[in-house]
Amino acid sequence: MYIIVGLGNPGKKFEHTRHNAGFDAIDRLADKHGIKIDKLKHKALIGEGRINSEKVVLVKPQTYMNLSGESIVSVCQFFKPEYDHLIVMYDDIDLDVGKLRIRKKGSAGSHNGMKSIIKSISTQEFPRIRIGVSKPAEGWDLADFVLSKLSKEDSKAFDESLDRAVLTVEEIISSGIEPAMNKYNG
Repeated sequence: MYIIVGLGNPGKKFEHTRHNAGFDAIDRLADKHGIKIDKLKHKALIGEGRINSEKVVLVKPQTYMNLSGESIVSVCQFFKPEYDHLIVMYDDIDLDVGKLRIRKKGSAGSHNGMKSIIKSISTQEFPRIRIGVSKPAEGWDLADFVLSKLSKEDSKAFDESLDRAVLTVEEIISSGIEPAMNKYNG
């Protein structure tokens, strides 16, 4: 079984913003595999289904980004996954729009949602898919930037990166993290 988490903020005003890249990726994965994300449990919207023959639980924490760990620790306590079967997708300002970075494990960097998860589950030994949203222009407040929608110019590259994030999850499930990293990093 795999737990696949997409990070974001709940509510209409945050839909399709840079900070909700994880939610958008989870929604694409759910649509592709016919999984309904419609149960409210563990402070999250959850959907259960299968990708290939593997059982998956798709998770969109509803705690707001900075408290994502509250939801994920509850999900992990309930489902008890091996941590190499917990995949977290989230936005990354250190990557250009359109880029993905897949890692087997690692620190949270400057991402508060990841800091919350790592602190709550007491490990950073889980795969993550970072989705590039670029850095703000000089003088633009970081919070305002990540809570903004992408420009038309960036939207195409961003959409393509969400599609590659879905392919990455499928590759991790079917072949493992190393082949996924070799195929989709960059």
